[in-house]
Amino acid sequence: MEIRDKVCVVTGGASGIGAGMARRFAQEGAAGVVVADVNLQRAEEVARGIGEGAMAVACDVSREADIQQLVQRTRERFGRVDIYFSNAGILGRLGGIELEDALWEKMWQVHGMAHVWAARALMPEMVARGEGYFLVTASAAGLLNIVETAPYGVTKHAAVAIAEWLRIAYGRKGVRVSCLCPQSVQTDMTRDGTGSAGINGVLTAEQVAEVVVQTMRDERFLALPHPEVAKYFQAKGQDYDRWLGGMQKLYAQHMEPPAKG
Repeated sequence: MEIRDKVCVVTGGASGIGAGMARRFAQEGAAGVVVADVNLQRAEEVARGIGEGAMAVACDVSREADIQQLVQRTRERFGRVDIYFSNAGILGRLGGIELEDALWEKMWQVHGMAHVWAARALMPEMVARGEGYFLVTASAAGLLNIVETAPYGVTKHAAVAIAEWLRIAYGRKGVRVSCLCPQSVQTDMTRDGTGSAGINGVLTAEQVAEVVVQTMRDERFLALPHPEVAKYFQAKGQDYDRWLGGMQKLYAQHMEPPAKG
């Protein structure tokens, strides 16, 4: 799909990948760009930087009502939603099953149900038009997992699965679906050095945007700004037990205290 003359919505659009994609959509000639974020002030700054044809909307994607309002306000301003980039995400904290249920629930909402709620609001109109694009930001962690934070890795797997299901269910009805799975990108979430930052080259949001736009033009499912992720994913599928052994070593290096001796 070409972006020119399309109406684009970006959640998590106030910074990082979201802001980079909002700007890139405008550069590609989008008819309208909606910058949605829980931080309205920063979303407004991004929208002002884009100029005419952009607007900011306050949206907490962990609330279905906010997503419904986002879609409705976009329809009121631009008449429709052509491209929806379900991008908002949170890193949470380092740890595993000992982390509190409230954190797990928040991650499920933001990385799982937010995509479901957005699809619920948009798929009927996209199918009726026979055209639309639904983009989901997951992570390399959604394909490969991550040793530092169980809630992040688990819920990003859910994001990939939701995008897969949407592609399966609606791909022959005119709706394109893609899933973005980067490793480390210069965002607010990676600024403190947590997560997978530093494992491979840290990309800029603009570099990620270039890959996303090309993925949309080719209508491929996976957008992989770090191409080595495809190799790791293939290795995982070819010998799952060997891959798990390697991840166990990585966990021991990063998460277990050194042995005293």
